[in-house]
Amino acid sequence: MSTQTLQELHDQIGDEHILTSVETPMRADAFALSDIEKIDEIAIHFKAIMETLGLDLTDDSLQGTPYRVAKMYVQEIFSGLNPANKPKIALFENKYQYNEMLVEKNISFYSNCEHHFVPIMGKAHVSYISNGTVIGLSKLNRIVQYFSKRPQVQERLTVQIGEELKRILGTEDVAVIIDAKHLCVSSRGIKDESSATVTSFYSGKFHDEAVKREFFQYLD
Repeated sequence: MSTQTLQELHDQIGDEHILTSVETPMRADAFALSDIEKIDEIAIHFKAIMETLGLDLTDDSLQGTPYRVAKMYVQEIFSGLNPANKPKIALFENKYQYNEMLVEKNISFYSNCEHHFVPIMGKAHVSYISNGTVIGLSKLNRIVQYFSKRPQVQERLTVQIGEELKRILGTEDVAVIIDAKHLCVSSRGIKDESSATVTSFYSGKFHDEAVKREFFQYLD
């Protein structure tokens, strides 16, 4: 395949937001380096990017940017790549015998598109029906944040949150809706500032249309 054809393919994948795997693509040696080593390595490469762009890194405002960006990548916006940062979840017995739907809506999140490394921002709405255990409400937010803090495709993010909730809660009765704005759509390419993307995950009882309608009512 020629270089031009390969570049055209890469552009197509990025513009169409193609999802290749439910799991975040990771190399086998992804954690061979410590976080400090990764920061040092990324800073070197980001400095090279800035210099290639023609920026003067002797300027007081720019000289610390490679380190700041590297630290931000590893410790903040891509911290969800490291399983060590996965939130510790404790379950509690459902002593109140609350067997109806629980909905946590409007969970704000910030992620980054894996095709252009620009922000995805939006709201997540998650719900489950207890089968005997419950989870602390703040933990639902933390699960959303954990999976959003990595290069993402919105469809994958939605499925990862849903599958994780099923695993933790030991129930099939889980729903996730994500409504998000992609800066790779609004700030480049088509430059559509008004559009948003909605994705959903339904499992167990949430496949029932009456249950699904009830879930939607809580989101209004």
